[in-house]
Amino acid sequence: MWVYQCLDILNTVLEMVCLYIISRILLKEPRFHTPLCKYIPPIIMFMVTWIFTWFSGLGAFKIPIIAVLTVIVLKVSYKESVFQSIIVVEMWLICCVFLTEVSIYLISKFIFNNTIFVTIDGQSMLRWEMYVIAIAMRIVSMIIIYAVLKNFKYKVKVIDCVVVSVVFSVCFSMQIFGSYNILNLNRVPDMIAVTGMVILTIIFLVVFLYSKNVIYLREQEQKDKMQIAQLQQQFAYYQEKLKDEEKVRSVYHDMKNHLLVLQRQINSPETAEMVEKLQSQVAMYEDYEHTGNDILDIILKEKSETAREKHIALFVTADLNGVDFIEPLDVSTIFGNGLDNAIEASEKLPEEQRAILVKAGRVQNFFSVLIENNCLQDSGNTKSRTTKNDDFLHGFGISNMQKAAEKYGGQLTTKCESGKFLLKILLPIPSRLEVQ
Repeated sequence: MWVYQCLDILNTVLEMVCLYIISRILLKEPRFHTPLCKYIPPIIMFMVTWIFTWFSGLGAFKIPIIAVLTVIVLKVSYKESVFQSIIVVEMWLICCVFLTEVSIYLISKFIFNNTIFVTIDGQSMLRWEMYVIAIAMRIVSMIIIYAVLKNFKYKVKVIDCVVVSVVFSVCFSMQIFGSYNILNLNRVPDMIAVTGMVILTIIFLVVFLYSKNVIYLREQEQKDKMQIAQLQQQFAYYQEKLKDEEKVRSVYHDMKNHLLVLQRQINSPETAEMVEKLQSQVAMYEDYEHTGNDILDIILKEKSETAREKHIALFVTADLNGVDFIEPLDVSTIFGNGLDNAIEASEKLPEEQRAILVKAGRVQNFFSVLIENNCLQDSGNTKSRTTKNDDFLHGFGISNMQKAAEKYGGQLTTKCESGKFLLKILLPIPSRLEVQ
């Protein structure tokens, strides 16, 4: 008896492993960021399934009850929509449960003369051969599902859930038909038809989701290309600005020296006043942040001018001296988009509340970027598109900054509370630079 119980437990464990694999493929964002969160659904459903199998007489109602409970558990454990959870459960039941059961019925007809059950200690149990077949079928199903859908990124929609649910209903009906009638069917074609329908259903669902994912990935690839093109455009813009800045610096340097000479030779109050004004303008030009990174200096100069025009107080403390592992394009992406977003949010506020704080520099073994600005309470939706018309300079915002941070093994976090929006980026400094 204990051998059959162990086989049943192993079979149930494999069912839950299949549920775990499908849920991890189709559901990406856990609700609770704990190491055990991803294991909670299969553990709970293992306990429920085992209890229902051995200690209840639910019969045909067992699968619908387990299905509903699994949807609830997945919805509680993950942030994705309920439609995503429904598809996970339907895929799990079709690939792991229905296919296994109809295959057992079919094999029993050919090999064991319809003898599926044996009596052990007065209790009806599946033959041990049936357990082995079930285990083999579930392992094969898991391998195929993982191989085909391991890179699944597509977010299912309501219409997708409707299509899968209709197909699931057909498959469920065929499974019920097989469970109650296939052993009494004398015609082999009828039995093959039932099994074939379940197999075709699995193929349809896998191909359906796979094709949806392929289309989605292609669309994302096109968007990525557009983003890269815009980032390169943005970077090229700042490079041109840098070249112009170098020319202007040279002119201002010469002008500063000429003014000093002229100051010594002035012979009228009007000339003295003119020289003083010119010197003041030169001083204003030189009154910009010098961070140790030319591209960042240009960005801060331009954004400072923009902020001043829009009556936004901009406070900057940045030191990139010795921090040369960040590529210029990524410097442009991080600071350009970050400041654009902060300026845009500040424009929506009364002038007395418009303020932006930027801090950048080393913090132990990390390079830290902090951009803080006052904002409206609903500005925490970082996924919303910019309201600006100038896509040339503003790109795709935070998503590009996120990619730039991940490129260096770092992370980007955002937080909006008490009318303040905080964007923080932490990039680990390469070991070659840590001692500098």
